[in-house]
Amino acid sequence: MKRLWFGEADVKTINDRPKNHIGALLGIEFTEIGDDYIKATMPVDERTHQPVGILHGGASVVLAETLGSVASWLIIDPDKYMAVGLDVNANHLRPVQSGLVTGICTPINIGGKIHVWDIKIYDDRGKMTCISRLTVAIIPKV
Repeated sequence: MKRLWFGEADVKTINDRPKNHIGALLGIEFTEIGDDYIKATMPVDERTHQPVGILHGGASVVLAETLGSVASWLIIDPDKYMAVGLDVNANHLRPVQSGLVTGICTPINIGGKIHVWDIKIYDDRGKMTCISRLTVAIIPKV
């Protein structure tokens, strides 16, 4: 299988990026980069709960959009282009009260100006908790 990524992609570099963004505030950590997928985890705790004590759907969307945006960034030449979210949707399938959720991001379609990603989120038992699709626009840097 041909590797999808533009340059050398590694988990340490992604996790070492600046920490003043929502993904870092929610504890999102990238764990694996394969030839055509990336994985990240997010804790289910007071940062990601809704008031009734389960994972907030918005936190799942943040995990999904973070995965897809980083995946697009790994494909483009970051000196020439930016990857920006265009559309995101999510179906929340079951509640999660604690532990970690793991998101797996794979491509649906990679074009010159639009990337579409499939993101599936699983709980610690391997049960799918959310499925999301993210469309990313690739635009020239100004």
